[in-house]
Amino acid sequence: MGREVNEEAGVSVSSGSDLPDLVPVEREGFGRDCTNPATATAPKATDVRWRDLPNKDQLFILSLCRLSEPLSNVCLLPYIFYLVRSVLPQSAAPSDDDQSPEATDAAAARISESSGLLVAAFPLAQFVVSLPWGRLSDKHGRRLSIVGGLAISVLANVGFGFSRSFGALLFWRILAGLANGNVGIMRTVTAEVVRERRYQTKAFLLLPLVFNAGMVASLALGGCLAEPVVNLAWLFGPQGVLNTNRNPDGVAWALEYPYALPALLNALLLGISLLLAITSLRETLPGKEDQSDVGLRAGAAIVRWLGRLRPRQQEYVRIESSEDVFLGQAQPELEKPVPSITPVGGKNTPFRSIWTRRVLCALVSFGLLPLHNSAFMHIFPVYLSSPPADNSEATFFAFAGGLGLRSSTIGVWLSTFGVCGILLQLFIYPRLQARIGTRGVFRIALFLFPITYAAAPYLSLLAGSGEDGARWVFLGLVICAQIMARTMAIPSTVILLTEAAPSKTVLGTIHGAGNMLASLARAVGPAIGGYVFALGVKEGTIGLVWWLYLVAIALCALAWSYLMEKDEA
Repeated sequence: MGREVNEEAGVSVSSGSDLPDLVPVEREGFGRDCTNPATATAPKATDVRWRDLPNKDQLFILSLCRLSEPLSNVCLLPYIFYLVRSVLPQSAAPSDDDQSPEATDAAAARISESSGLLVAAFPLAQFVVSLPWGRLSDKHGRRLSIVGGLAISVLANVGFGFSRSFGALLFWRILAGLANGNVGIMRTVTAEVVRERRYQTKAFLLLPLVFNAGMVASLALGGCLAEPVVNLAWLFGPQGVLNTNRNPDGVAWALEYPYALPALLNALLLGISLLLAITSLRETLPGKEDQSDVGLRAGAAIVRWLGRLRPRQQEYVRIESSEDVFLGQAQPELEKPVPSITPVGGKNTPFRSIWTRRVLCALVSFGLLPLHNSAFMHIFPVYLSSPPADNSEATFFAFAGGLGLRSSTIGVWLSTFGVCGILLQLFIYPRLQARIGTRGVFRIALFLFPITYAAAPYLSLLAGSGEDGARWVFLGLVICAQIMARTMAIPSTVILLTEAAPSKTVLGTIHGAGNMLASLARAVGPAIGGYVFALGVKEGTIGLVWWLYLVAIALCALAWSYLMEKDEA
């Protein structure tokens, strides 16, 4: 939505008009052990506009780097049903000659199971490397892991696009997941780039905002660019502009690799982010801020060569003040423009001391969200792609079939409502947080999830019933409610986890652990969800996965939020 998250030279992230502002994070239930009395008179974050954020060049580059995960991970969701069907053996995929309900249900179940494994491979690989990368970045710096991850992501996207077997698709998905195990590090860099409290709440909203924008773009591009001979016939079709050889069926390579175009565009966009990161993304690890390398020197040389096209802007310098805290924690002594004499890692918190009760509670909450959200992100497109069924004898719980939508339609629907999620994050989330606090916003999202999941499968009863208007309205409500809940929940969990850190020196480790746990949840969720979905298809109860899995996990997350609050009180 990454946080995500989440969810991050002189380039403004403002669109010109000031966006609504966030207030300081509500500290209900947290203020007792982490609020410094000296910060009581700190200026409110409502005085901060987007254009006031410091280090906008670094935040801009970090935001582009944050696009790696949504582009690499969710782009395939609108067309995953058709992609998996195209690479499965003929005995497993449905044939045009056999359209019996039994054959169709068996094929849909097999596709659901296989697509669940494909979706789960990415976060499972993230799970393996997240904590080691976070710990490594705490010792040796942030820049290398971000640049290296982007480079591997570019390669993985190209390989995925030209794969024509399930094994090859699985390999490139795993490689892409290994490359994107650095999401927690990007959140840490955000905290290290923006150190003053008055800017931090707004800065922490940036990466989840970019993640949501990346998901919107990725879903739209994935749905519209897949099978370009059909969806972009004016370019790739028999009479298309790019069909220079006048192949009667369309552009030859697009016919052979019908799902390569979305992955290739992803690789191009990530290549641009990689180039900017190599030349301009500075190291932020305390004690290594002045570290340089060939890439940064080349970037500085390019900037000097481009010359003085505009007046030089002032550098952002942190000054000591009562507001200079890290989400309630006092900062170290004033930074000075001289090399630090404290060796890196000299004041590291012992590893065992990091995992306080409060941190562990926040981590559990952080992991429960993707356990059901990632399953929904996989199941819902497969459900929308599944062929509709005859539900003339359906009961309240026993009915079958999907909606039979094409990948382009699914991509447009998901991306359109994703835009609504971005607007919600910009205009509604800040006001809700100002009124009821981070925990209150999080609680609203946790109530929305189970209601949405319980209602979603009843779309099947409207498929093919002639009630097209009601079907589209109901579909819009389901998508809007889920995206609204997700948009409010993701930044809230990131903020609550950050607040739980006993020291800013272990943020990389804590966010690495959070990303590791979330990655495991994003792997387990689609795998279990795909299996239960397939079971429901076989048994003629399409709502099985919604009611027995998604609703159950969402209710557990809601209950945990109350238990966590009671424990802290």
